[in-house]
Amino acid sequence: MKAACIFEHGDLEKVRIENIDAPHPGPGEVLLEVHSAALNHLDIWVRKGRPGSSYSYPHVLGSDAAGVVLKLGEGVNDIKAGDEVILNPGLSCGKGEFCERGEQNVDPAFGIMGLSRSGAFAEQICVPSGNLLPKPSHLDWNEAAALPLAYLTAWRMLMTRACLAPGETVLIHGIGGGVAIAGLQLARLAGAEVLATSSSDEKLERARKLGARHTINYKSNPEVGKAVRELTGGRGVDIAFDTVGAATWPVNFEAVRRGGRIVHCGVTGGAAVQANISALYWNHLTVMGSTMGSHADFRQMVRAVSVAGMKPVIDQVFPLDQARQAMGRMEAGEQFGKIVLKVK
Repeated sequence: MKAACIFEHGDLEKVRIENIDAPHPGPGEVLLEVHSAALNHLDIWVRKGRPGSSYSYPHVLGSDAAGVVLKLGEGVNDIKAGDEVILNPGLSCGKGEFCERGEQNVDPAFGIMGLSRSGAFAEQICVPSGNLLPKPSHLDWNEAAALPLAYLTAWRMLMTRACLAPGETVLIHGIGGGVAIAGLQLARLAGAEVLATSSSDEKLERARKLGARHTINYKSNPEVGKAVRELTGGRGVDIAFDTVGAATWPVNFEAVRRGGRIVHCGVTGGAAVQANISALYWNHLTVMGSTMGSHADFRQMVRAVSVAGMKPVIDQVFPLDQARQAMGRMEAGEQFGKIVLKVK
């Protein structure tokens, strides 16, 4: 079968399209025929090499997938061949303290497809049956593949961690990436007011069309925290939704109201920060980290998207053979929405 994989870490040239052996489902797994798969920044980190990670080569990249169940492994009785499904890329041990609580993404053994095991950029993949849900009927294959990782991450950040309430205000940094746009769509779905930032006026205009109430170009207006205060009448936002990291850390402390919440999921803008502890306690702030989501988060997110008829924003669709070009577009930060590989 055809797959986009690496045989060593490095630049984009290390991504190769190869014919490799098709996998066979083990106990509790299913064999999935992938129709579409979506890119995430995790693909960049895996390709370049993450400290402490080791892989068996060839290592197939990719976390998000939508497709059709081809074959069932031993003990699988909650799904059948022919089912159209989407994949929750989060992997857990399925037992122990945190999994028993339904907090699979807090499990010390938590992993992600494409990181902890070979991923989704292939014609066929094996996945745990418990990680599959029916494909929402209003989504096509490309839209369905774009949904899982980014929208699950944004859902947990907003709904589970930050406990977003209708009418609250949310600041979203760096609009254009998959998780940031998912945050905008889901916040609007929940009845929140959104302020979005970007260095691109074109991306900000598109964000306004998606429902952002206010937008800030941080290139022409670098004092983002001050701008947020002015736009909120001096109050500040209830929630800072941050996929960037170190570059926006000080902005969050300036932009949120007293008693506000800051929730982080990424470090594309750096990982190391200095914290003003007095600003933290004096202003009664809550700072949270968040990674992916639990099975319950995934079910709730998919249900909400289905009921609302919401569709993920697709930037561009590439054939599997052009996986390297697709990754180059993402690495350059040119996208607005999810980049998708059409596999079948």
